[in-house]
Amino acid sequence: MPARTLRLLRRPWAVAAATAALAVSLLASLPAHSFGAAAAGCRVDYTANEWTGGYTAQLHVTNLGASVGSWQLTWTYSGDQQVTSAWNATVAQSGRSVTAANTAWNGGLPSGGTVDFGLQGTARAGGPQPFAFALNGVPCGGGTTPQGTPPDTPPTTSPTTPPTTPPPADCGSATICTGFEDQGGPTPSGNWQAAAPDCQGTGSAAVDTAVAHSGAKSVRVDGRAGYCNHAFVASTADLSSVGPVLYVRLWVRHTTALPAAHVTFVSMPDSSQGGRALRVGGRNGALQWNRESDDATLPAQSPAGVALSSPLPTLTWQCLRFAVDTSAPKLDTWLGDRQIPGLHADGVPTQDIDQQWLARTTPPRPTTLRLGWESYGTGDDTLWFDDVAVASSPIGC
Repeated sequence: MPARTLRLLRRPWAVAAATAALAVSLLASLPAHSFGAAAAGCRVDYTANEWTGGYTAQLHVTNLGASVGSWQLTWTYSGDQQVTSAWNATVAQSGRSVTAANTAWNGGLPSGGTVDFGLQGTARAGGPQPFAFALNGVPCGGGTTPQGTPPDTPPTTSPTTPPTTPPPADCGSATICTGFEDQGGPTPSGNWQAAAPDCQGTGSAAVDTAVAHSGAKSVRVDGRAGYCNHAFVASTADLSSVGPVLYVRLWVRHTTALPAAHVTFVSMPDSSQGGRALRVGGRNGALQWNRESDDATLPAQSPAGVALSSPLPTLTWQCLRFAVDTSAPKLDTWLGDRQIPGLHADGVPTQDIDQQWLARTTPPRPTTLRLGWESYGTGDDTLWFDDVAVASSPIGC
């Protein structure tokens, strides 16, 4: 269902007082926080994505008052919504009342500053309708951004640290920053080499001058079904020192919907897996991460897990971004400016999302980037890649 942004207006002070009192009792079940001075006001943008029986929500909070050293946001649901997990905040619920408190890394909130966090929940009756938002006990009286404004942008210091401004699309001096305009012939050369990591069949990779996201060139991969038809272009850049968070931005276009069987179109050899790959691809019609060493997936391949991922639209250029933390088993994924809840690992196992993924606690350490196609059964596809970047700081679309 389409995302819905709810506009949050000032509530009577009596309601706010009751909400603040309830927040005090709820905080008994949360880790201890030393809250700063009360905020003088706030603005909250709450964007929900719903399906039968559940929902996810992104919350973008702007502090309109004085700077605070730590924060708590309280609100009330109007239906049977129950929060089951959250990221970038510690969330507790009692009845219809919810309290979200900062984590260890995002407590500071200056005047005019913002913080983003998300949550997942169940809702048999559907339609999350929150009201009575308050920041540190003071009602939120600001407006909201216009409907359709992207609720999430990539992080600034780790995959679970909320950003304050969108990252620039210009990759500048990034370790990899290319639109393939320097390719001089039909065969990848120079900084990009054709590769078949395991075995070579009928798949192929070439420089294309007929289809491009920008400029006049892209890389085209004709992917074929069957395990041995691996076809990639591999960057010669060494990524082993990029970090501590490795950010990747690429534009991809493809012709055929992701199949039910497992396929891969981004492969990164990972020294923490003895060189086996950290992979981005698809399964059950939706995007997924896969770890070659133990075949773990993100999200879990249950109906609920797959529903929290996203298809990769066909016949249009799509901006795919991800952030891999090399100091902790955490990562984030965005399609455009939309964070994909099912492709988010925050270090705390969540049912149907990352409980399988986090069974391995060793942080990843990608060393190389490969773009192309691997099919492990069925699934032909033709893909184009363009405007690829890898850096130690976020890169926008």
